[in-house]
Amino acid sequence: MSPDSEQPEGQEGVGDAVRGMFAPSGMDKADRRLEIIAGVLLAIATIAIAWSGYQATRWSGEQADAYARANTARTESAKAASRAQTLGSIDIALFTEWVNATAAGDSRKAAFYRARFRDDFQKPFAEWLALRPLKTPSAPKSPFELESYALADNIAAARLTEEAGENTAIARKANQRGDNYVLAAVLFATVLFFAGISTQLESRQVRAFGLLAAVVILIGGTVWILAMPTNFGL
Repeated sequence: MSPDSEQPEGQEGVGDAVRGMFAPSGMDKADRRLEIIAGVLLAIATIAIAWSGYQATRWSGEQADAYARANTARTESAKAASRAQTLGSIDIALFTEWVNATAAGDSRKAAFYRARFRDDFQKPFAEWLALRPLKTPSAPKSPFELESYALADNIAAARLTEEAGENTAIARKANQRGDNYVLAAVLFATVLFFAGISTQLESRQVRAFGLLAAVVILIGGTVWILAMPTNFGL
């Protein structure tokens, strides 16, 4: 038996390991390129998912704020409309008493009621009297038909109702934008799936197909989110 054929116990395994370290790698250049592409796709898709999630959260907050403003405006509009209704009822009641006193020829009582007209009602009432309604058939039947009779609370109620509608529209847009970013995150998660599973496949053709699908989805999703409005905040 030659000296080379005799090796101490355990030395044979060490020699095989050393030779394996310097042996040519079983992965050729094409496989290494696919591995690199998969790694890049995973990195970009992860960042894109994080960005989409952040934007979805921001737009969700914008939606909540807009709905809150809309609800506040509607509440204030209802209060203003209620005040306007109360004031209008007071105007009608005092005017009716004035008409009754005037028709009865009680000028003292008529003056009493007229003195208690609200300041905002005094102007349209004076304009109505100037039209001589008792002698002019074409005159308005009451001061309430004149354009000058306008309750400030009614105007405020209309403005607040319009403001509520505008904020509701803003909230709906924010909701849609948030949903779009959520969908974008789903698309980028699909990229993670294709890129991740490609590293586990044996067939080079199937791996390449999966990475190609991931690239297409990534490009499409990136172009889409770049066209979306963004929302930043501290």
